[in-house]
Amino acid sequence: MADETILEQVQADVRTAMKAGERERAGALRLIVDALQKDAKLGKGDEIAVLQREREKRLEAAEAFAAGGRSEQAEVERLEAEMIDAYLPDQLSDDELGALAQEAVEEAGATEQRDMGKVMSLLMPKVGGRADGKRVSQAVRERLGS
Repeated sequence: MADETILEQVQADVRTAMKAGERERAGALRLIVDALQKDAKLGKGDEIAVLQREREKRLEAAEAFAAGGRSEQAEVERLEAEMIDAYLPDQLSDDELGALAQEAVEEAGATEQRDMGKVMSLLMPKVGGRADGKRVSQAVRERLGS
């Protein structure tokens, strides 16, 4: 996947799934392709953010289906979220994220909650899609003593 974009990789995986007769997998991958193409048309071009957003949607849907007693649909959503995970960079461990958050707090000279925005703007580029926003903000909050 050296010079290939995530979109190109997913499109190749759709073709592979179709050739192998894996219709459900191909269908799920097509949804990812659609989301990536929409984002590219809008000129945003942040494939990692798109994948994280799509993954989060699947996990929320899985929870909703499970709560509604629809375990089969919940499992389909969970499997799609796992499929998306394969295209995301490896996630930071809690310790790695904590260390980056501490560095950003120190770099920003932050001492209280109202400095959160300053810290987040320094930290998010360093995280580079390897942790979702909820985890990052939680790590910062912990460092700022809330």
